[in-house]
Amino acid sequence: MNKILILGASGFIGNAIYRELNSYFDTYGTYYSARRSFENNHQFHRYDLEEDDIVRILDRIKPDLIISAVRGNFQAQVIAHQHIIEYILKNNSKLFFISSANVFDAYSKFPSYEYDKTFSESIYGRLKIKIENMLLRIPKSQMAILRVPMVFGSNSPRIKSIKNSLEVNEPLEVFPNLIMNVTSDDKLTQQIHYIINRDLSGVFHLGSEDLIHHEDFIIEIVNRMEKFRPIYKRVYTTNDDRYLAVLPKYNLLPQNLHFNYQNIIDEHIFTE
Repeated sequence: MNKILILGASGFIGNAIYRELNSYFDTYGTYYSARRSFENNHQFHRYDLEEDDIVRILDRIKPDLIISAVRGNFQAQVIAHQHIIEYILKNNSKLFFISSANVFDAYSKFPSYEYDKTFSESIYGRLKIKIENMLLRIPKSQMAILRVPMVFGSNSPRIKSIKNSLEVNEPLEVFPNLIMNVTSDDKLTQQIHYIINRDLSGVFHLGSEDLIHHEDFIIEIVNRMEKFRPIYKRVYTTNDDRYLAVLPKYNLLPQNLHFNYQNIIDEHIFTE
């Protein structure tokens, strides 16, 4: 695996993957928002999902592995991934697709495992399913579907949003009935690095091995930020507990890459 292209490398997850892999591989990335740090980095290429043809970037870089963490217009994402799949089949390369726990958001009574049938009520979840299904039609050796739960971390959009709300004394939305697992940018990128090194393929669930209610998780995070006095807005979407959790059962990573939600709070969400 010599050359890696990360689509969406200017985003939170994509950039975390780039930083993890850049020292070990010939790593490239795409960006959309104009920032000098990306414009001046010759490893980065500007890519407008709705205007540009991804094939031109693929032909220029000729990656052995493409990691898709791109966001944007849903129909444009589908078309781009159709072209990417054509490229990897023609060039015997590989695609890692960053998917989401939302591919199971129509199932509320149980956590979900790698080979459970996907079913979503959300537009976002149905997009992820559509692209997943495209990958499941190609040889397994040329793809990996990486399903990810909510991602936290000291510089994550979710933690920044919490801090911003606390600073202006706005209520924090919490979901008392939502049972979930979580990950961080650090844990996720370490797991992806391992999957690349071992040339693994298939479907992976990359989250904590235990579960917690959304409300309890957010309250524990805020309690670490001792200077704030939070206001919570409890949102009930159902009278019963509902799950949005992706747990591994079949494609297990080694023990040193396992973690629990307390690790995410203790190691990756810093107090100020």
